Amino acid sequence: MTEPTYQPRGKYFADFTVGDVQVTAARTITETDIVNFAGLSGDYNQIHTDAEFAAKDTFGQRVAHGLLVQSIATGLAVQSGIIEGTVLAFRELTAKFSLPIFIGDTIHVKIEIMETKSLPRLGGGNVTMKYSVLNQHGKVVQRGDWIMLVKSKPADE
Repeated sequence: MTEPTYQPRGKYFADFTVGDVQVTAARTITETDIVNFAGLSGDYNQIHTDAEFAAKDTFGQRVAHGLLVQSIATGLAVQSGIIEGTVLAFRELTAKFSLPIFIGDTIHVKIEIMETKSLPRLGGGNVTMKYSVLNQHGKVVQRGDWIMLVKSKPADE
């Protein structure tokens, strides 16, 4: 009997088609997320970590780190299955942070495949994904492009 092995759920490079759209599940941003990210990154900016300071500042409350939201967005993309187990490398990104994300906001990601470029010597190809992070009101809070190197399908499949 053959021992069971891990089987990636993600799409292989050849499975991506320009124009395809994927929407992820949603996730609520918590105070714990912000505290943990501050500890991990060392970014203890008061706008993120000091409720009294933030209450008197621009947004009237603490806001999530932009890079925290970016990290959660890529995690949601992986959890959706689109690249789970098939991405070789996150190669490039552009990002525009348009609106603040507050504790208690719920975000999800819309991903559209914009371009594919075969890179056989690297074992796959680049997939350019236009992404939008939307809050619970349907407003885009972040947007940009992700370029990921995705594996080619194994020869035995």
